[in-house]
Amino acid sequence: MPSLTDSQLDRYARHIVLKDIGGAGQAKLLSAHVLLVGAGGIGCPAMQYLAAAGVGRLTVIDDDTVSLSNLQRQILFGEDMIGAPKVEAAAKAIARLNPDVAFVSLEQRIAADTPAGLLDGVDAVIDGSDNFTTRLIVNDLCLAARVPLVSAAIGQFMGQIGSFTGWEEGAPCYRCFVGDAHDPDDDCDNCSEVGVLGAMCGMMGSFAAMEAIRVVTGFGEGQTGKLHIFDGLKPAMRTITLPKDPECKSCSP
Repeated sequence: MPSLTDSQLDRYARHIVLKDIGGAGQAKLLSAHVLLVGAGGIGCPAMQYLAAAGVGRLTVIDDDTVSLSNLQRQILFGEDMIGAPKVEAAAKAIARLNPDVAFVSLEQRIAADTPAGLLDGVDAVIDGSDNFTTRLIVNDLCLAARVPLVSAAIGQFMGQIGSFTGWEEGAPCYRCFVGDAHDPDDDCDNCSEVGVLGAMCGMMGSFAAMEAIRVVTGFGEGQTGKLHIFDGLKPAMRTITLPKDPECKSCSP
């Protein structure tokens, strides 16, 4: 683990004084590599908090460009970035936030032929994509590489987040959760049609960042196999434990 410089001791002081993180946990963050799938409503706040936390390397995958309608919830971007690839706009924004973070921009879409080597050296994956096809491919890549997956989704006034390590005995994967009964080409929730509360994106993206930090540092209780569902209309949150599907096409023996 790297030793912290005087500047880092000052920057991350509020983490270091937390007994469940401390200097050792902060050093783990500085050495960590987190991959984010999607630089949208979930990805924007997630990468902001990960960069601010001192995660040493962030890889962000997205093939979309910034549009005016994004700005209601994707607060990493501004009007001067409209038309730019999201990963390029994000790289510039993160460099201003914390220049010590190594930011890797991948302007592409996850597909069936995405090489497994994409996850080499990755400590945690956050998936904030908007369709089941991508999410299931990401799930299988994480299973093959044995990399913890934090999956977050939003729609209207609702948000949900789950952590998956399906290669472990008794632990479900993302496919155990969603199954195969849906059309894999459908959007999870098309916010252009159903709408989404902008602040909900901030909540779920920040929650996803917290879970990735939990994976890296090991603070608190393990969350694998748990799904947290937040209802912004009430507001209230409930947590359910997901079972492992013994016939799952992705993680069954």
